[in-house]
Amino acid sequence: MSKVSRFVRVALAGGIATLSLSACATRGALRRGLEEERLARVSADSAQQVELAAQRAELASLRADLGALRTEFGAKIAEVAEGLKFAMPVHFAYDDATVRPADVAALERFAAVVQKHFTGAKLTVEGFADPAGSPDYNLALSQRRANAVRDFISGRGVDPSLVNAVGYGETRLVRRAERDMPGAELNRRVVFVIETPANANLATMALRDQ
Repeated sequence: MSKVSRFVRVALAGGIATLSLSACATRGALRRGLEEERLARVSADSAQQVELAAQRAELASLRADLGALRTEFGAKIAEVAEGLKFAMPVHFAYDDATVRPADVAALERFAAVVQKHFTGAKLTVEGFADPAGSPDYNLALSQRRANAVRDFISGRGVDPSLVNAVGYGETRLVRRAERDMPGAELNRRVVFVIETPANANLATMALRDQ
């Protein structure tokens, strides 16, 4: 066999070996790529499942806490344009702005729910009065009531920088009653509005499921 033939054979063998190694490397890279893609999908699916499980748990917890506010304290909770409205059974004595001992438990539970489920949301405390007295006096009285409740829930851990207190005087009467008339106490109240909470969708679902 001539030297040229041997050279050609060696060259061909080397080329084939190189192609074979290149093909193996390509197949190996492809397998690694497919495996990495599969693991990425598994990781994404696992993360999604964890997130869904956390949302379900949060929804169940929120539903239970809102239900407790209703059943244990008679709270009325509804969706409004600003967010969520909580009409708590917190009332005041005639011509007084002091939080009553009878209302402490309800306010403490409400403060706990706000901290647990509505962290970072703005909260407005709306104060009201019955129609006895002048409109100006009732406006100031309702403001003092809103301030008293704001200070109370702030003292129970609600961020005071997120709480606004507003007095509405004798507007939005629940009953046409004043002083010691039956139902007058219902006008001497506060209402809470949680403005567009971060978990508004979950809160809406929790309300509609009850």
